[in-house]
Amino acid sequence: MSALATPDAAVGASNGARGSFARRLLRRPVAIGAIAFLALLTLACVLAPLIAPYDPKEQDLAAVLSGPTGDHLLGTDTLGRDVLSRLLHGGQRSLLSVLEGLAVVLAIGVPLGLLGGYLGGRSDRLLSRVAELLMAIPAIILVLVVLAVLPHNEDAAMVTFGVLGAPAVLRVVRGATLKLREELYVTAARVSGLSHARIVLRHILPRVTGPVIVQASIFAAYALLFETGLAYLGLTADPTTPTWGGMVAEASTVMQQQVWLLFPAGVLIAVTIMAFGLLGDAVRDAAVATEAPGRRRAVAAAPAGIGEAAAADERPDALLRVRGLSVVLERGGVDVPIVDRVSFDVMPGETLGLVGESGCGKSVSALALLRLLPSGMRVAEGEIGWEGEDVRRYSDRAFDALRGSTFAYVSQEPQASLDPTFTIGSQLVEVVRNHEHCSRAAAKERALELLRLVEIPAPERIARSHAHELSGGMAQRIAIALALAGRPRLLIADEPTTALDVTVQAEILALLRRLQEETGMAIVLITHNWGVVADICDRTVVMYAGQVVERCAVQEMFDRPLHPYTLGLLESHPSLATARGALPSMAGRVPAPGDWPAGCRFAPRCRYARAECEAAPVPVRTVEPDRVSRCVRVEQVFPVAEEVGRR
Repeated sequence: MSALATPDAAVGASNGARGSFARRLLRRPVAIGAIAFLALLTLACVLAPLIAPYDPKEQDLAAVLSGPTGDHLLGTDTLGRDVLSRLLHGGQRSLLSVLEGLAVVLAIGVPLGLLGGYLGGRSDRLLSRVAELLMAIPAIILVLVVLAVLPHNEDAAMVTFGVLGAPAVLRVVRGATLKLREELYVTAARVSGLSHARIVLRHILPRVTGPVIVQASIFAAYALLFETGLAYLGLTADPTTPTWGGMVAEASTVMQQQVWLLFPAGVLIAVTIMAFGLLGDAVRDAAVATEAPGRRRAVAAAPAGIGEAAAADERPDALLRVRGLSVVLERGGVDVPIVDRVSFDVMPGETLGLVGESGCGKSVSALALLRLLPSGMRVAEGEIGWEGEDVRRYSDRAFDALRGSTFAYVSQEPQASLDPTFTIGSQLVEVVRNHEHCSRAAAKERALELLRLVEIPAPERIARSHAHELSGGMAQRIAIALALAGRPRLLIADEPTTALDVTVQAEILALLRRLQEETGMAIVLITHNWGVVADICDRTVVMYAGQVVERCAVQEMFDRPLHPYTLGLLESHPSLATARGALPSMAGRVPAPGDWPAGCRFAPRCRYARAECEAAPVPVRTVEPDRVSRCVRVEQVFPVAEEVGRR
């Protein structure tokens, strides 16, 4: 039977990952010791009415402060009551108080931390301010007020303590979530059309369990100290009710007569606190070790200049119409332009290439189309038309429905776009079920079909694998399979052949061509590789410093580039290098947004630049039907462009 056809296969719900976590945890002697101690302590306290040798209130006045004896293994207190029995019965109240406080802390801190970190913006700022306000309140003062209103009510005291402790957990979870939401596998999940709630619960929450466990263990230790402190002061129970703190308080009054009485409760409290801490550390380390290391996407930001509008040819039958798309970065209260009024069309079934060096705005433009811009960036203006409708006007909920089923996305870092904690099959099943609302069995069959579609050998075995077990080419095929799970009509592929060897690049491009022929989907291909452009693209948009500088059919661009930047890119292709000559290259680099020149942004690197080029921003020109160029000297560049085209 196939791996995807069995309920206990790894494609189900990360059973393999959970098994690995349990094995790693149980390999740690400290973890085993802490778990065993806490389990035995809890069991003993729960069974206290059955196993305690005496009633906790029973007095033996003939054996007051006796110390350990055969009748009283841990001695007796000031009234001759059995210390062991009182420890067992007192543990019920102490451990219950810890559980109450811990439940409140996690119930408030974890959901609100996930909410603030994932949503960001105003929600995050509001929750952060509330958390800071609560953390400024001295816990003991507020708990004393509660106990003044509700005398000896330990439940109310521990719930209040939990509420005041929740902001610490909230801040830790928020910080971890802020980082995780920028991971490519979270972006991939959003593009696949998964709901925000599902992404948070399945792909973010498991990754913040380490920090949560550490915080929970620390809080449990503090809660036990706090509870024993209140009992020590006699604020939460009457003197006859056994509590660990009350026993310590009683022992402190007779230290000159019998120092032993301080040890049973004091040592038990100390060892229990230590066990909480050691267990938290061990569980955190095991959880971290279970996950394979992944790469994190970094988005560089820089200040910007002023953009100029770019005209586009009117194509009424276009599938995707982008007009005047501008993206800005909020920095210090100032909007810094990153992408400057980019315009282009994508026709049904065609492949459009976005070409340019790194830092030209290609990936940011694509992420803007998908509403997946990094934190701090936003679309300032522009129109994104899909079959005649401006989807920029869609609500977030309405636009979410387009991801995966209408638009799909393949990252340039395929392994980072796969969740390392789940098997490949389980991730495919999740996306398929989200789009097709089918049974798990049908989703497993569809997942295997997708793996075969992208030419994965031994799909059953690969379905049981994790991301770190795949090669780069295999991971890229899996990323494409995930993108196809919702049967999209437009696939945005961000440098899908980067970091792959030449043979694997050719296989991925051949796969994209075949999939396009079979499904009829359109493709927007982001690349800086002219070989990829020539192999698969129908039309090309060349970008430089956040602007479109040239747009036309691929063959025309190779034959007659009409912008100096396009010409420079073509002349820099390694295929033009001679056996003994230097590798051709363009001098200079793409300017950071804050360093954009006032005139033509390519002028500092352009060998044809004149004073007129630097005087003012250069608008885009329609040079020929379906051809535009952002250059005031097209006529002077044109003869050279023809020369390059003939090589």
